[in-house]
Amino acid sequence: MKTKRPLALLLIFGILVIGCNEKEKAKEQEQIVAVEEIKIDLVNDEFPEAKKEIMETFGAIAQSLKDGDMDKLISFHAYSPKFTEFKNGEPRNGAEANETYEREVFGGVTEVVKFDAKDMQIAVYGDVANVTFHSDFQLKFGEDLVVVNDQISLLFVKTDKGWKIVSEHHSPLKKEES
Repeated sequence: MKTKRPLALLLIFGILVIGCNEKEKAKEQEQIVAVEEIKIDLVNDEFPEAKKEIMETFGAIAQSLKDGDMDKLISFHAYSPKFTEFKNGEPRNGAEANETYEREVFGGVTEVVKFDAKDMQIAVYGDVANVTFHSDFQLKFGEDLVVVNDQISLLFVKTDKGWKIVSEHHSPLKKEES
């Protein structure tokens, strides 16, 4: 009986020591994981890969317009009840009005003479990006040349199908006085 008690105490002590060591190892692992965690600064980080993807998307939008491919142009939008657009100082419109307008107006373009986006800034915030620029577009509708010099903001969201426009804002750019 005298040897059983010390042996039992020794076993209990051993189990406690092993248990404490396992808890300590688990704590160390948590600390290592916490140290390796990378902080993302949505406001200040640049997200160069996303910027490149958005520039490629913008180029594809321009190409769809040059090709007269309205279905392709429309595919760059994520139409939903959340979609919103402002243009020409008019009240806000939504997805249906935007699609109708783009199909009617851009579907009538017979030639893209110039499609420049000046002072473009792409601000990426993770899976959301705001693209702002001054348009210098010259579009022909038959023999009529239309020049579009607007301030434009396009809000993109990254989806499973790429970057899609969820909001547009167009307002006339003030003409410089000579």
